[in-house]
Amino acid sequence: MKIYQMSDALANKIAAGEVVERPASVVKELVENSIDANSTWIKVEIKEAGLEQIKITDNGDGMSEEDSERAFLPHATSKIKDENDLFHIKTLGFRGEALASIASVSQLTIKTSEGTEAGTILRLEGGKTIEKKKSDARKGTEITVDNLFFNTPARLKYMKSLHTELGHITDLLNRLSLSHPDIRFEATHNGKGLFKTAGTGDMLQVISQVYGMNVAKNMLPIKHETLDFKIEGYIAKPEVTRASRNYISTIINGRYIKSIPLHHAIVRGYHTLLPIGRSPIVVLSIKMDPILVDVNVHPTKLEVRFSKDKELFTLLEGLIRDKFREITLIPELEHKKPKPKEKSYQHTMNFESNKGVAENLNPVEAPIEAPKEAFMQNKDQSNTEMAPLSTETITRNELVEEQENQDEIVREPVQLEETKKEYANASQERVPTMYPIGQLQGTYILAQNENGLYMIDQHAAQERIKYEFFREKLGHPSNESQELLIPMTFEFSKQESIFIEQYKEDLEKVGLFFEQFGNQTYVIRSHPNWFPNGFEEEVIREMVEQVMNDEKVNIEAIREDAAILMSCKRSIKANHYLNQEEMFRLLEDLRNTTDPFTCPHGRPIIVHFSTYELEKMFKRVM
Repeated sequence: MKIYQMSDALANKIAAGEVVERPASVVKELVENSIDANSTWIKVEIKEAGLEQIKITDNGDGMSEEDSERAFLPHATSKIKDENDLFHIKTLGFRGEALASIASVSQLTIKTSEGTEAGTILRLEGGKTIEKKKSDARKGTEITVDNLFFNTPARLKYMKSLHTELGHITDLLNRLSLSHPDIRFEATHNGKGLFKTAGTGDMLQVISQVYGMNVAKNMLPIKHETLDFKIEGYIAKPEVTRASRNYISTIINGRYIKSIPLHHAIVRGYHTLLPIGRSPIVVLSIKMDPILVDVNVHPTKLEVRFSKDKELFTLLEGLIRDKFREITLIPELEHKKPKPKEKSYQHTMNFESNKGVAENLNPVEAPIEAPKEAFMQNKDQSNTEMAPLSTETITRNELVEEQENQDEIVREPVQLEETKKEYANASQERVPTMYPIGQLQGTYILAQNENGLYMIDQHAAQERIKYEFFREKLGHPSNESQELLIPMTFEFSKQESIFIEQYKEDLEKVGLFFEQFGNQTYVIRSHPNWFPNGFEEEVIREMVEQVMNDEKVNIEAIREDAAILMSCKRSIKANHYLNQEEMFRLLEDLRNTTDPFTCPHGRPIIVHFSTYELEKMFKRVM
């Protein structure tokens, strides 16, 4: 006989290999159960990054004695009764294998009660119950997992350092707290405070706990509802970026999920506002009918499948683009005093440091336009009086300074309320009129108005102007082709040749005819009229690369890339001196663009030094 039926113990250990990958997996499953049990407070206590002990305590519904014993049976669940329920899942847990899997590779103790009578204490080892007794009647559940993987030591060799494992746990708790701002979370590691949220339901307050106040002050609210989707959350301004997409948190019906297409839609919403290689900080909660999303496609429930994915992605992209076109995005360089050291436990969070130029860039309110004559005359007078600083501005800055000296948790609600008010009071004019006063190193235009000093990167500015011109020009092309007097010859790799042959019909539909001329050599005798003059070869190769990467031809994306390429090649470079009239004309052309704040590659164009900050640097105000 070659085929045997596995024992329950062995089957549970194999299932544990899928569900319990590392200590963070245990925390995830247990905390999600606490959330499903309607808890409003959840405490997570960790020892030695969870390998020694994980203890989860909640004030949820609790369980009866009978249910507490049943909960550790394979495929036991309170959330799925029949096949129909699979298409209407409203809870985080539902597979019915988590508790059995965790218990099979640990020494586990559960203490639970429904609050109406004495509760139950169960002790399990390797999945088998070794003790059962009564407990007090405190409503809720407490689960302690000791010596994880004690009976599967081979699993321990795959664990990373304690710091890495703790980072995974902290990252998970951050996501869960962002997904459920109405729940009060507490976490400790080896008895020291690790994480805490207020549970007030304010997502921005949780963002400040996770990413810090500087990030929270630079988040913009997103709120929109259609027949299918309800979207709420916050997106960071483009000057606040990170090197990893790990800072994009997407929450579907209360469940944090990873979706590459969803992330791509969010990044597309930022369009040319992000520097190359940088990603935004985003927290978005999306609610929809459970029938529109399939969460039963991944063992750890991190991935989902959408029924109306194209509609959702298009909606998200449009919402983010529209949001940025409502506001001014000129970063303001602040003169900051050193901040007090943060508590040591904050350094264990699994997020990048907030160091860097982006941390010192904050939005400036769109100022009121001043009369041109006030700045164009008397340019040579050295004792010109600076515009007086408004009482409102002084008060606001003094308040921020005073609050920076207080405890972070105490001052947080005040600053967040100020941030929310700033959203509502955004000015209609996105870029003020700026009057050039000179040029720095033939690269940066120096300009002024009543709100202070501006530095403008002239190459980036002209890139933006030309990019929008070429994008408009290439955006409405004719379907006609242009015959070439001298055919273009291309030599491709074997892999590229295979894709060209496979997608030949798609390429021909958009006016690109590849004629084979040897093994891996092709001849092009005509191309669409919209191809930019002088960039034909780059565009054709770009189309072949796109077919290889996306397995389709996206003409809109190709035109976009061509517009960026042309704008960069044909813009003024550094060390190019401009006269006063040329500088003024460039600034006015920039003001008339759709997105005047970054070049097509996402680099900032304008930096603002407020009058207050200038006076502070020269000790005219203290």
